Amino acid sequence: MVHHIVMWKFRPEVEEEKKPEIKAAMKENLSALVGKVPGLLTMEFVDEPLASSTHDIALVSTLEKAEDIEVYGSHPAHVAVADTYVRPFVMERACLDY
Repeated sequence: MVHHIVMWKFRPEVEEEKKPEIKAAMKENLSALVGKVPGLLTMEFVDEPLASSTHDIALVSTLEKAEDIEVYGSHPAHVAVADTYVRPFVMERACLDY
């Protein structure tokens, strides 16, 4: 079992009042990938980090094996969600797999 942690920062031009709606859409659509992407077991979306955090949003996923990270990253359903609900709103991505 492996864990895939991704963190993002919002783009400066994303209006504060739109962030809750954007976060909700990210959470709904990313969470829906469980059961669609082979090897993806669980997904936790963190959208209310503590003030000490360096990023605005985090995604903590559990996959069956390390090779599934590549399957997940290139899966058409994941690419569509990332292109529609994530990439347009974020400027920085950090990732840690273990």
